[in-house]
Order: sequence, then structure tokens, then C-alpha cells
Amino acid sequence: MPKIKAIIFDMDGVLIDARDWHFEALNKALSLFGMEISRYDHLVTYDGLPTRKKLEMLTLERGLPEGLHPFLNELKQRYTFELIHARCRPNFIHEYALSQLKERGYRLAVCSNSIRATIELMMNRASLAQYPECILSNEDVKKPKPDPEIYETAISAMKLSPAECVVVEDNQNGIQAAKAAGAHVLEVTGVDDVTLHNITQFIGKVDAL
Repeated sequence: MPKIKAIIFDMDGVLIDARDWHFEALNKALSLFGMEISRYDHLVTYDGLPTRKKLEMLTLERGLPEGLHPFLNELKQRYTFELIHARCRPNFIHEYALSQLKERGYRLAVCSNSIRATIELMMNRASLAQYPECILSNEDVKKPKPDPEIYETAISAMKLSPAECVVVEDNQNGIQAAKAAGAHVLEVTGVDDVTLHNITQFIGKVDAL
């Protein structure tokens, strides 16, 4: 009897290769005030966190005026949208994986620390929006990743137990959140690892336990 009934995907770095887009957009906004985040800090510290959390950290660590947060957040989102329109395209490997998983009866969801407008735009431009039954953003929870709330909310919405769910994640904040939610976690290094073969192989190992 199969144990796994649902696969829940992070988006940035898992379904969409967008981590650099967020990095570029935030730095473009910060550069107006003579500040930027290094690529090393982005990968080690900031990757996967909501923009508002990144700004809070910059205020604590580097003295970014808190009053600039709303303006910088809005500007960063605008720059992100521009990059999505310019660069986001369908990826056959992901379209095939999600369509096949859904055809085989697995329920699909997306849980991202991005805002809902960004998620919807990326998923639509990547031709993936028709597959998940549940999409959650950082606006749908009180505490974003690494808190497990977003994954707990998705699992509850699908009326499943954590043991029936596989989460596909690429960064430590998301991995920590998924594990704390009690789900099985398929850790990937990037979008190229997110294939039907890798996902079904992982599911097979879990089901065999």
C-alpha cells in the first residue's frame, strides 16, 4: 500500500531557477542607497528568506533605516517582476514531471517564501500553474520558512498526515521547515535535480520503508 499521497514543492531553486533573480532585484533596489548583498551572503544567509526578513536583517546587521523597508520591498518586487517577464520560460522536464505525477494520482502543492503575486506570475509563465491544487505564499502564514507553518498549513489543507507527504526543497531554511513539519524531504541542489525519475525513486524508497 503506497504511503505517499502528495508532493509539495518549494518554488525558487526547485521549480523555477529564480534565486539569482531575487538576488539581482534586491541589490538593484539597495544600490540606490549605497548598499548591496554579496553573492556569498546571499547563498549562505539570505537564500530562501522573504524580502521583508532580509530587510530586517540588514537593519540589524548593517543599519539600513527601517523607514526604507516599504519602499525597498515594493521596488524589489517591481524589479523581480521585470526579470520574470524577461527570463521565465517553460521547462519541459518540470512540465513532464508534474503532469505525470498528477496523472499517477499524486496530489501536488507549492509552498514558497515569495509573495503570492510573484508565485502566480512565475508558475503561469513556466506553464506549471495548472498542476498544484494548493499554492501557499509567505502572505498566507504568520511565520515564513524556516518555521514549519507553511508546510503544516498545506498538509492540513489537503487533509493528509506529514508521513503521506514528500517535500522537495533546495535550501536549508526550507529543508528545516519541511523536516520540522514531519514530512519526508527530498533535498535537491537545484532545478536540474527535479525530475520525474528522481522524485519517483525517492517515493519508492519511502514507500518501501
